[in-house]
Amino acid sequence: MRPLRHPFQLGRITGEFDVFGVFQLTTATKGLRVRRAAAVALTTGAMLATGALTAAPAQAVTTPTITAKGGYLMNGATGKTLFTKSADTKRLTASTTKVMTAKVVLSQSNLNLDAKVTIKKAYSDYIVANGASSAGLIVGDKVTVRQLLYGMMLKSGCDAAMALADKYGSGTTVAARTKNFIGKMNTMAKNLGMTNTHFDSFDGISKGSNASTPRDLTKVARSALKSSTFKTVVKTKSYTAKTITKTGSTRTMAAWKNTNTLLGWNGTLGVKTGSGTEAKYCLVFAATLNGESVIGAVLTAPSEADRTADVKKLINYGYAKIS
Repeated sequence: MRPLRHPFQLGRITGEFDVFGVFQLTTATKGLRVRRAAAVALTTGAMLATGALTAAPAQAVTTPTITAKGGYLMNGATGKTLFTKSADTKRLTASTTKVMTAKVVLSQSNLNLDAKVTIKKAYSDYIVANGASSAGLIVGDKVTVRQLLYGMMLKSGCDAAMALADKYGSGTTVAARTKNFIGKMNTMAKNLGMTNTHFDSFDGISKGSNASTPRDLTKVARSALKSSTFKTVVKTKSYTAKTITKTGSTRTMAAWKNTNTLLGWNGTLGVKTGSGTEAKYCLVFAATLNGESVIGAVLTAPSEADRTADVKKLINYGYAKIS
């Protein structure tokens, strides 16, 4: 009786395994049989018979450990959650609050980025009274809305933030207008589904109830990044503003250096740093590399170095999870 054979066909190549496990190759044109080395054929035959020719399984991506008390990371394209650590616990946000300030400004109807705002003494007095970070704006100078956005997001100028809040709030006094603007920030937070957020300031200098979460701050960042103006501003490393003085001459301001030292690293393109005695070190960040986009936030990291290390871990982890 003829030994049992196992027919095999791949494309135009046909053949069969004989009783010894040796593959007999038949060409499509001449019908010639070629006897292969027994050891190679036995191995190949066994692998084909058992289905062992499969791709090696992808290695699992290790979830990073971060020092910050809170952290969140999402796929920037889909909004899918990639990482959480106390992502919905309310914490002080420090100057990351300014992401929402910029979002509200850029959401104004008929916004004119070249509209000029006159710097008031009230802004300077506010900086002095609170020991706040400043863009160094000069009382009496006329500064454009665009320039104020750079001064607020790069240099973290609370004077620039106050000027914007005063410009786009409603009321008869600076206090009334800035209060109204903060109300707009909270309305925007509600509209964006930031359920664990409340703002009581336009710059992060809390009056006792300015708090958000890593997840919520990531939501506003993702929304703000849809604005080409916002994206251009926050990824800029240095900006020099030319303002108009009281006498009509041009003043060249000292360059505003972005406080985000991660810019450009592994596709990092923003978004905003924050720090304070109680808030410690915070960062809302976004990065895009090879078509993969991640957005996230860390709050209450022990030090600036820890904050940087945390964010690097999360960005690398995000890319690995998406790919």
